[in-house]
This record gives sequence, structure tokens and C-alpha cells, in this order.
Amino acid sequence: MEFQPLKPQLPHIPDDLTIGQFVFDHAHAVRPKEKPGTPWLIEDATGRSIGKEELRERTSCLAKALRYKYNVGEDDVVLLFSRNHIDYPVAIWAVHQLGAIISGANPDYAENELLYQLQATKATILIAHPDVLSVAEAASRQYGLSPERLLIFNTSTSKNQTKITSIEDVIQLGRTHALSTFQERKLKPGEGKTKLAFLSFSSGTTGRPKAVAIPHYSPIANVIQIVVHNRVHEEYCAFEDRRYRPGDVALAVLPFYHIYGLVINLHCLLFSGMSLVVVPKFNFVQMLESIVRYKISHLLIVPPMVVLLCKHPAVKNYDIRKSVRMIMSGAAPLSHELNQQLFHMLPDAHIGQAYGMTETCTASTMWSLDRKRGVSGGSGTLLPGTIARIIKPDGTLAGYDEPGELWIFSPSNALGYLNNEEATRETFVDGWVRTGDEAKIRPDGEEIMKVKGFQVAPAELEGCILEHKDVDSTCVVGVPDEYSGEVPMAFVALRVDAAKRIEGDPREADGIKASIMKHVAENKVAYKHLAGGVEFVDVVPVSPSGKLLRRVLRERARAMKQREIKAKL
Repeated sequence: MEFQPLKPQLPHIPDDLTIGQFVFDHAHAVRPKEKPGTPWLIEDATGRSIGKEELRERTSCLAKALRYKYNVGEDDVVLLFSRNHIDYPVAIWAVHQLGAIISGANPDYAENELLYQLQATKATILIAHPDVLSVAEAASRQYGLSPERLLIFNTSTSKNQTKITSIEDVIQLGRTHALSTFQERKLKPGEGKTKLAFLSFSSGTTGRPKAVAIPHYSPIANVIQIVVHNRVHEEYCAFEDRRYRPGDVALAVLPFYHIYGLVINLHCLLFSGMSLVVVPKFNFVQMLESIVRYKISHLLIVPPMVVLLCKHPAVKNYDIRKSVRMIMSGAAPLSHELNQQLFHMLPDAHIGQAYGMTETCTASTMWSLDRKRGVSGGSGTLLPGTIARIIKPDGTLAGYDEPGELWIFSPSNALGYLNNEEATRETFVDGWVRTGDEAKIRPDGEEIMKVKGFQVAPAELEGCILEHKDVDSTCVVGVPDEYSGEVPMAFVALRVDAAKRIEGDPREADGIKASIMKHVAENKVAYKHLAGGVEFVDVVPVSPSGKLLRRVLRERARAMKQREIKAKL
């Protein structure tokens, strides 16, 4: 059967606006009235507040200068290699004014990972955070990007000591030159459904990371879905009990390059009339200090942050109950234990989970407004306009409480993968997105599912591991982890000479495992490290056609973890 939300129909979704035009100026019927004097962004380190009109001016000036100094135009790609920054959204909206496209990259990427994204997107401008400038310079040199097309964001803690042009200087250029002939890109009716806004990277369900082609219509649709689901625009109860209210203050620690931070934390909350405290890099104790300093009411976080909230000894030194009134966790499931601890810690707060992915342009489900507390193990109910299928292994449609692969149909779904027809055909089927995640839906509509946060493509890690001199073949699988939801584990078959070394001295085994893990750590971002460990096997199992039998090793890994748990009891 197909599952649909018991919700009102979605209102009109504009298909002729860029995401910036939608956030700045669109008086949509579901947009709440903004509280006068509410800043849009607050810089965490300094307390500097920036309002709507200042952001509008900075966006316009940056767009003008990017057009006339750097010739950024239609469908050019600007890659943002940066931590969260108050000018990060300014760069997004300015690039969109030019008809160009944004691609956000993880600032913790190694040089080869950034180079891969530059090549895949054919980026013409790279904007980096000063903290990661050395990696940006090295990757851009390999890519062949001219030095003047590498720009950096300014930081409040240090002056620009390099010859690299800062975004502040570019904005000032746009401010001092009239550039009267500049005209912002306007979309024709219906063009928002095909005009690309973002190339956001995802591992999908197989293969190396792929650029997900996201048109302007998709994030706009998802913002409206979330607003309607949460009745942000309605006075449905007493003001103090409403989940989202204009003038509330949210923490923006989720990275803006990631779809969760980009669409929900940034664009949806700004549309909802809230202020965002922009945090460049997560530090738990500093986060507690920020909650108290700025009276933060809304935390949009991920399970590792929830673990710290529940278990870190520093929490007792900060009275976060005074301000925190909503916590949403996404990207991986929370255990029942963690949910209960959160409920006990913040008994009056709205607390729940959501589910989404880059390919669905963020949220597909969210915990219901009918309940203050989400169901443990559940990711909420379907958002308005979203339809779900659960496909059983035999290809038939599942019913309630039957597990299978989750398929999503939503107005927010992306268009496909850039320049990858095969992967697009596998994941995007007649308007549906095959998520690759296992799920089941209860009769009350609450979804229960297994999900991952930052997606790790096994094939990408396997390619890296095969570069190691002692490895003959390998297979990477995900194993459960309380802190991260799921972490990579590698099964490795060794080359003959390495196996003989271990036969001669069994202590060699630990050294080779450590060497393999170090090789991955030196070449991949932290969440791709082999936190699940390395296990040696005589032979990596493959099918007659040569396909890795990942399921066999995944079951073996789970059995190993179960034995470890029993041994500790």
C-alpha cells in the first residue's frame, strides 16, 4: 500500500522564485508575521547581529562584484569550502542572483576529496574559510583554478594575512561601484522546478559521492511542507506552548553545506521569523555557553550531540532549562535510553526526530505536532504532500508494520545525480526516490526506520583501502554504534607476503590493522574513518558475477558485535 499523511493539502508552492527571493520577499500565505527588530543572524563569537536589510544589501553587492570582476554567470558553479559563517548565506543568495549554482563542501575534507568535488562540479570560483585555506590552495592548484578565483571569508578573530581576496573586499567593490546595469536573475513560471540551485553531495545508496541536482523549487517546497506540518503560521494554541514562534532563537551549529543545516536550520527557520546564532565549528562546552548567553530556544542537532547533552559532566554547570524549549534530532536514530534522558532533562520541551536525505531535499517525516514528545525509535509522520511506499525484498508493497525499503514521493525531491544517468535510474524512479533505508510504518502513521547521517560510500573507502600495500581485497560494511548510529568496518584479505609476516609473528596483525586505519584517516574526512575496525578474512566473498557479498559480511559483523556486548555483561 501507499502511505499518505492525514494532513491538509499543501498550499501553492511558487515555481518562479529563487530560494533567496523566497526567503527575502515572498509574502506566502503560510509565512508568519515577523517580530519587529528580530535579527536574522547573530555571530556566535562576537554577538554581532545582522538584520534582513543588511543581509539584502551585502547579497546584492556581492552579486554585482562577482558578475563584473569574476564574470560569474548562468549555470556557473561556485564551491563553498567553509565552516558556518555569517556570509555563507550571503554567498548562496548572491550566486543565485546571477543564475549560478552553489555546491557546499565539507571543510574537514582532505585535499583529494575537495579536488574530487571541484572536478565533479567544474567549479569556477572557490570560496574557503581561513581555517582550511591551505587545503583549498593545494586542491585548487591541482584542479587548475587561477589563484585570483580563490576567495576567503573574513573572520572576527584574525585579519586577512594572505594575498587571497576576502569576501568583505568583494562586497566593498560592489558597494563602491554603481554597476547600474546589473539585473538579478528572474525565473519564468515553472522554471524553478528545473533551474539548479545546489549541487549537494551524497553517497546515495552505492558508489562514490555524487552531486545531487537540486532546483530552487525543492528547498522552497520543503520549507512550506515543514511550516504547514508545524502550523508555524497559525495561532493553534497559547503562544508559550507553540513549537515555533517568530522571535525565537535557534542554534545554527549544523553545517550549512549539509542538507539538514542548509534547508531546515537556515532557510526554514529564517522564513519562520527566527534568529540564528551562527556557530562555525561544534564545541560542546562552548555550545552550552552560547545557549545561556543568547537564550537559545531551539536546538537542531544530531545524535552525537544528544549523547553529550545527556552524559557530559559539564551540563550540570549550565541551566539550559531556562531557554531551551525545542530539540529536533536528525541524521541517525536516537536510542530509547537517550530519548528518555532528554525527556527527563527538559520536561517541558518539544523533543522529537525527523528523517530525510539529500535526494529528498531534506525532511520527509517529522514528529507530529499532536505530541510534544516523539516516539522512541520513530522519525515522525509524513510531511504534507509526501507519499511513502515500503517495498519488501520480493518487490511487493508492504502493509503496516512490515519492513522493507522506503521510497519517497515529494514535491521537494531532487532531479537526480549530475552527469550520472546510471545512478539516477537506480535511485530516482518515476518521481520516487529509493532511499536505500529500511523502514516500517505503524498503523498510526508513525514511521520507524534505520537511517544514517553523513553517508559513507563503501566503494569509496574500499578504493582507498586497496591502495595500502598489504591489502589484496576488501569489503566495507556499516556496523551499529550508539554514538554515531552506524560506523564503517573493513573486512580485509591480505596479500601473501603480509599474511606470511603474521604467520611468523602474530603481533604483526595489530600493526597492519593500525596501518590500514591510519591510511584511511590520512586520506578521508573523520566520519569516513574505520571506527568499526579492521578484520582479516581469508577471502572476501563475491558472487559469481564478481559482486561483493556485502550482506554476508554485514551479518558477520553484527554477530561479532553481539558477542562483544555479551562478553561485557
